[in-house]
Amino acid sequence: MSVACSAAWQRRPASGSATPAGFWVALEQPGPWGRDALVESHLDPALGRALGDEASAAGGRVLLIRAAGHHAAGDGFQSRRVFVAGGLATGPFLLEGVALGPDAVLRLPWEDLAAGDADAVLRACPWLRAASHPVLLVCTNSRRDVCCALQGRPIVQAAAARHPGQVWECSHTGGHRFAPTGLVLPIGQMLARLTAELATQALDAAASGRMAVESLDARHDRGRTHVPPAWQAAESWVRATERVTEPGDLWCEPDPDGHTVVVHHVDGRTWVLLVTPEVGAPLPESCGKEPKPSVTFAVERRG
Repeated sequence: MSVACSAAWQRRPASGSATPAGFWVALEQPGPWGRDALVESHLDPALGRALGDEASAAGGRVLLIRAAGHHAAGDGFQSRRVFVAGGLATGPFLLEGVALGPDAVLRLPWEDLAAGDADAVLRACPWLRAASHPVLLVCTNSRRDVCCALQGRPIVQAAAARHPGQVWECSHTGGHRFAPTGLVLPIGQMLARLTAELATQALDAAASGRMAVESLDARHDRGRTHVPPAWQAAESWVRATERVTEPGDLWCEPDPDGHTVVVHHVDGRTWVLLVTPEVGAPLPESCGKEPKPSVTFAVERRG
């Protein structure tokens, strides 16, 4: 009998595994989702494909979301909740609104989202407004990976009871091997091996614009999505070591030798870190797939 991918990866670090994206758009779509949810759901597949293509071309990602519990499905595009998160590198923002038709979502100003210009997005989409609370999206896309659904749905149910309207099931975010996984918006932090308690801690901290202290270790912190994987791992190492919870307090630059990452803090501190891929035993990255060499990041301080 094959071992669930998330069980096989239990002892491996999650840092540096966040799905790269400079901004996120989450569109409500009740009902079942297929493996490729944007084109395999009750959403018009042409619309889903167009949204995915537009966001990808601008450096972002689109997810489908649905509320916890029973997922009644209706045909056609009815009014849908939408969340838009951007400015991850400069000043994270989260907008929310109700799209009354597909054109509203298609006309999102993708270049302004890529630039992190919240004011321009609001001018272009008057149906959006600043969100009053952060949200947590938890992957439950069973057609993509069984681990996400079996482990993600109980987390959604428990966390949604504590934070009504702030916790949503979402389509594939990547990283099933770290299920249950979550995305905290607007911070843009991806979390691994979620628990109901960690979900609450992450939302409580995000309400103050911070990352939860409990989320900063290599077991839970996959990284922030707007930076490349090696930089995610470097930032995660510094956050865990120094307890840095403010998202904007750190930024990275590559060292001229090409083998290290320099992490800067707003207070002037600097860390020179050697970040290298570390190949381990063959493990399945998704349930049902053949094992292949597992790759994680090893981080070592050099200065």
